[in-house]
Formats: sequence, structure tokens, C-alpha cells
Amino acid sequence: MEFYLSNELNIDLSKFEKIYNDLLLTTLKVLKKESNYLLSVTFVSKDKIHEINRDYRNVDRPTDVISFAFLDDKNEKICGDMPIDLGEIYICYDVALENAKKYGNSIERELSFLFVHGLLHLFGYDHMNEEEEKVMFNLQDLILEN
Repeated sequence: MEFYLSNELNIDLSKFEKIYNDLLLTTLKVLKKESNYLLSVTFVSKDKIHEINRDYRNVDRPTDVISFAFLDDKNEKICGDMPIDLGEIYICYDVALENAKKYGNSIERELSFLFVHGLLHLFGYDHMNEEEEKVMFNLQDLILEN
């Protein structure tokens, strides 16, 4: 498993490398997946996530997390020793902080939630309808509780 954490902000978020690595391992266990994956996570500004949201999703506002999944099939199998590139997750610290205050969460809890949410998207989960939402949100809760 290869996991890359980038930080484009002037905030020390280095503790999230361990937190996210632990959440990644828990997610792999819950989903019964092998560990031969790679992914990247980048903390970005509100302006940057607004730009990404506008340019790639045609939504002209900032958001908290955006995932770009490279897998087409959430049941894709690992072949050989080459890791499968899951994709990229972009997390906006400022929006996460706003959400934490709004929902009464700590910033650590909110940033952990956003990582797991983005990670599940990379594995092909979505919440476009009530059935998908129930599955994805139950998985999020299960992962975050471990």
C-alpha cells in the first residue's frame, strides 16, 4: 500500500498521515480488500477546491471533499505485484472547519470523516439514491467507529 499526503496550506496537518493510514487499513479490512493500492490525499484551500469543483463538476462553489476515482469497477482484482491506483482525494480544511463547528464535531473527526467518505468514493461507492446512501453511510460509520 502506498499512500501520499500533500498539504498546500500553512497549517501543520502532519498528524493526519498516521490517522489516515490507520483509517485506510480499517477500510481495507471492512471492505475485505487486499492492501496493494496507492492513493493520494491533498489538503487544499477554499479557493482551490472551489476551482476544482467548478472546473470538473460544474458546481460553482467550494465543497469539503472531492474524489477522483481511477477504478471503473469496485470489484477490480489485483494482478501481480503492481499496485492499483485508486485515485486522488482533495480535502478543504476551511470547509471542514466550518462543518465541524456546524455539526459539533472536532476538526479531527471531520477531517477523518471526509477522508473515509472520499476513500469510499474511490472504491466505487456513491450516494446518488437512498439505497446507495444507506450502504455508503453505514460503511462510513463502521469504519470510523473502529
